[in-house]
Amino acid sequence: MSAKKKTPVVTAKSKAKAVASKVVAKPEAKAPAKVVAKARKSVRPRASARPPAAVDEHEHASPTLAASLRDAELGAYEHEHEGEGDAELEEASVAEEIRALEARLDRLIVEAGGKGEEATATATAPRSLPTSSRDGDAEGTVFDTARELLSTDFYLRRWGRLGMRNRSEEVDDFGYDPVYDARVRPVFDFLFRRWFRVACDGIDRVPSSGRCLLVANHSGTVPYDGVMLKMAMLREHPSKRDVRWLAEDFVFHFPFLGSFTNRIGAVRACQENAERLLRQESLVAVFPEGVKGIGKLFRDRYKLQRFGRGGFVKLALRTRTPIVPVAIVGGEETNPLLFRLEAFSKVLGVPYVPITATFPALGPLGLLPAPTKWRIRFGEPISTEEYSAEAEGDELLVGRLSERVRASIQGMLEETLAKRESVFFG
Repeated sequence: MSAKKKTPVVTAKSKAKAVASKVVAKPEAKAPAKVVAKARKSVRPRASARPPAAVDEHEHASPTLAASLRDAELGAYEHEHEGEGDAELEEASVAEEIRALEARLDRLIVEAGGKGEEATATATAPRSLPTSSRDGDAEGTVFDTARELLSTDFYLRRWGRLGMRNRSEEVDDFGYDPVYDARVRPVFDFLFRRWFRVACDGIDRVPSSGRCLLVANHSGTVPYDGVMLKMAMLREHPSKRDVRWLAEDFVFHFPFLGSFTNRIGAVRACQENAERLLRQESLVAVFPEGVKGIGKLFRDRYKLQRFGRGGFVKLALRTRTPIVPVAIVGGEETNPLLFRLEAFSKVLGVPYVPITATFPALGPLGLLPAPTKWRIRFGEPISTEEYSAEAEGDELLVGRLSERVRASIQGMLEETLAKRESVFFG
């Protein structure tokens, strides 16, 4: 009876030793991935299949195999997560580009405000305000932070862009947004019809088409005359013409007010902007008194200030545009100006701080206008067709036409005031 050959029992340990011997025999070559995976499966099954003690036993029993398995695990981990590093680098690159674009936008906003090199340096400074100095000079840092917070540029950078959110794609060269204008027009309608109850005289004297220059008196601590002129032409004129009025430069340095006035039709006051609008056959309104007009004290109400050097006359002569004098009554009483405080004007970026009967006693509510009765009167047009474009260099002619327009407006103001019986009821 022949003896039966015993079939050797192949255990997990014997398989591991066989794999280890192959690895030791070729120390310079790395274990193939399939062999390592097979060894891992045979030696180190899932944790739920055998207790941790068995794992430790095999690891101590075959240190070379354990090292090979660790290398295989490291390679598998690196292969599995090889794309995460690139994704993180890409995200960091995108974030850096966003920060660069924000810094560039800040510089453009500050440069548009006319602050020059000093404001540009401020715009390129880090966004986060320092709380402590590297050299331990805490006092200097506090002053720097306070100076930054008191600066108009700080709020311009932080909140200036909020005023331009949700803008439409139809914005023109001067910032007028017809979609936004239509959205806020119900408020202006309420002011025009219900609050100020504006009455218009002689509005048909304004041409139905073509370029025209409306020259009006400026009044009110918070001037509403530009908006009321716009609403008068839209609601009362037969042709429903739109008005683009020139606003003072300081208005556009405020974070929200500047973009708001641009979007409803106001334009920064300068000869270049006015001439471009007139070349486009637009209806333009100007206030030659400027800041002096809205800065008149209540005792000087409806007394026209000097009309500058006749810039609006030169503009009309150069573009051969007719001039229509306009007198506005009712704006002086909306916020009667009692005093002007100029001590903090430079810090706040305004010509003066108004002191009225309600402001600053009532805070922002003190700037709400009183419901006075308004009347807008349009005078006889003054033609410039008889003069050549070179006539703008004739200072005597410019002065004579400027005084003629001023006298016409002053006369209409006095006549309208003489007929008025009540500030609130007309």
